[in-house]
Amino acid sequence: MRTRYLDLDDRSQDFAERVRDEPDIAQDFMKRYELSWIYHENALEGLIYTVQELVTALEPQPVSDANIIQAFQAVRNDKVVIDIVRAEARAKKPKVNLTLVKRLHETLRAGLPSRGPSDYRKDMPLHRSYYHEIAQPPKIAGMLQKLAESTETADFRQSHPVQRAARLQHGFMQVYPYTEGSGKIARLLSNLILLHEGYLPCIIHSVDRQRYYDSFRLPETALRDLMLEAIDNALANAEKAFAAALAARAKRAAP
Repeated sequence: MRTRYLDLDDRSQDFAERVRDEPDIAQDFMKRYELSWIYHENALEGLIYTVQELVTALEPQPVSDANIIQAFQAVRNDKVVIDIVRAEARAKKPKVNLTLVKRLHETLRAGLPSRGPSDYRKDMPLHRSYYHEIAQPPKIAGMLQKLAESTETADFRQSHPVQRAARLQHGFMQVYPYTEGSGKIARLLSNLILLHEGYLPCIIHSVDRQRYYDSFRLPETALRDLMLEAIDNALANAEKAFAAALAARAKRAAP
């Protein structure tokens, strides 16, 4: 496992250098990568958008079609929470606390109809996407506070970033504080750690949806392994994208 971590660390550092050296290529790649991030975030929750729908939803002009306003607002909220996490990741020492959790949940719900206060769930929902065991409602606040505090311990901070990200995400999903949005928030908090440490955001692709769901019934190592594969695939795609862009540039410059 140590060798695998070192390989990802080296490749992530190489990617960061490419981003600094080729900002135009990096900007184009990250724009497409973020679109993929939003697509798969929703696909994991059972919501499928076309690329054109996502592009249109993220454009600044107002939407006039009443039938799609709610869906587009939800996509725009996804973009805002990603921007929040990116900003938090730039802090010298980002903190995972209940204030941030509530902010992310409120932002995901902003402007959407039939959404009450951003309170922890009061029941054990029968119909939900995830089927692992979750905390009883009276225990949610205490378990969530304990999870947040665990991210400040020496044991947590001395672990590899991917291990920390998996542990936090797995722990959050065992609490499952909100009937809607818990999965997205768990992944956002996980990516906060990865972004702060210079990694690409970990995108779990929709083809791995069942494996992802099943990982919460298993020890956190199952989720960690899935995340390692996702990060490896992301770096491979980034390497191919930069190579293709540089090759195209060279071809255009050739006499």
